[in-house]
Amino acid sequence: MLSSYRQIFAAPGSLAFSSTGFIARLPISMTGIGIVTMLSQLRGSYGVAGLVSATLAVSAAVLGPQVSRLVDRHGQRRIILPATAVTVVAAVGLLLCARLEAPDWMLFVFAAGMGVMPSTGAMVRARWAHLYRDDAPKLHTAYSFEAVVDEICFIVGPILSIGLATSVFPEAGVLLAGLFLAVGVLLFAGQRSTQPPVHPAARHTGSSVILNRGLQVLILTFVATGAIFGSVEVVTVAYSDDQGHKAVASVILALWALGSCLAGVVFGTLKLTGSMAGRFFGGVLFMALSMAPLLLVAESVHGVGGLVAVGAALLVAGIAISPTLITAMALVERLVPASQLTEGMTWTTTGLALGVALGSSAGGWVVDAAGAASGYWVPLAAGAFGVVAALAGLGRLRAGLSSAGAGQPAGQTVDLER
Repeated sequence: MLSSYRQIFAAPGSLAFSSTGFIARLPISMTGIGIVTMLSQLRGSYGVAGLVSATLAVSAAVLGPQVSRLVDRHGQRRIILPATAVTVVAAVGLLLCARLEAPDWMLFVFAAGMGVMPSTGAMVRARWAHLYRDDAPKLHTAYSFEAVVDEICFIVGPILSIGLATSVFPEAGVLLAGLFLAVGVLLFAGQRSTQPPVHPAARHTGSSVILNRGLQVLILTFVATGAIFGSVEVVTVAYSDDQGHKAVASVILALWALGSCLAGVVFGTLKLTGSMAGRFFGGVLFMALSMAPLLLVAESVHGVGGLVAVGAALLVAGIAISPTLITAMALVERLVPASQLTEGMTWTTTGLALGVALGSSAGGWVVDAAGAASGYWVPLAAGAFGVVAALAGLGRLRAGLSSAGAGQPAGQTVDLER
C-alpha cells in the first residue's frame, strides 16, 4: 500500500509543495468552527455565530474562484501573496471587533473580507496534475493523498481551534488559523520550481469555466455536501454543549474526519474500473444515508452515551467523504480545460463553501429554535438534496467525460512566472 504513495514523491520538490500546502490549508478547517466557538462564547448566540461564519463562506464562494482565475492567468506566486495579506488583515479586524464588543455588522464586514483566502488545496492539486497528467494511476494516488491531507486538516484543525478557544481565550483558534495561513502560504509560494507554468490559452480565455455543464453538476452536488459539513459542525458543537461537554465536540468532529482519512488511504491504492460518474453518485448516496443514524442516536441517547454514539455514527459516516471528493477532483481534471484547472477545482470548493454557509446558518437556526438534537435534521435534508442533484446530473457527467475522452490533448505550456 505504502509503495503507491512513495512513487508519487519521486518527483523533485513534490514533498515540499505538498507539506507546505498542508500548513496553508489548516485554516480552512479552523476558521469557520473557530468563529462559531468564539462568538458563541462572546456573544451568547449560535445564530449570530453561524451567520458570521456563513458570511465568510459566501464571500469565499464569490471571491475564491476569481482569485483562482487570476492564478491560472498569472501564476500562483503572483496572486496568492497579496490575497493572503488581505485575508490576514481582515482576520485581525474580526478578532479586534469580537474582543472590543463592536457592533455585529462590523463582524460581517471583516468576515466578508476574509473571503479572498487563496485556495491552496486547488493549487496543490494543480501541481500534481502538471506532474502526472499523463500517468492516471499516479494522479489518482496523488489526489487520494491530498484528500487524506485534507482530512488530517479536519482532524487537527477543529481540535486546535475549539480546544484553544475553550481553554485559552475565545479568539485563540481564529488567531492561530491566521498564523498558519501566513506562514504556510509564504512557504508554499517559495516552491517556485514545481509551480505549474501558465497555459498559453489562460490569458485569452474569455468565459468562466462555470459554464461547463458537467462542472455545474459537481458544484450543485457539492453545495449539498457543504451543507452537511457546515450543519454537522455547528450542531455538534451545540449538542456537545447541551450534554455538558462542549470541548468534546472537537474530538467528535475529528472522528468524522478520521473515518474519511482512513477511507482515503485505502481508496488511493485501489485499481478502479467502471464509471467515474457512477462512483461519484454512489459516494453521494452513501453520504446522505449515513446522516440518518446520526439523527437517530442524537434524539434517543443523551449524556456521555449520546456523545459516544454521535461520535461512532460520524466515524462511519466519514467513510464516504474522501472517496467522493477524490472522484470529484478527478472528474474536474477530466471535464475542464488544462488552462482553467485551478479555477475549476476552486469552483467545487466554492460549492462546498456555499453549502457550508447555508448549512451552518440553518443548523444554528434550528438549534436555537428546536434544540441541538433536532439540528441533525439539517444534514439529513442536505444529503437528500445532494442525491437528487447527482442523480439528475449523471447524464451531463457521462456526456462530459465522453467528450473529454474524444478530445485532443491539451497544448504546450509556457512558464510566464519564472
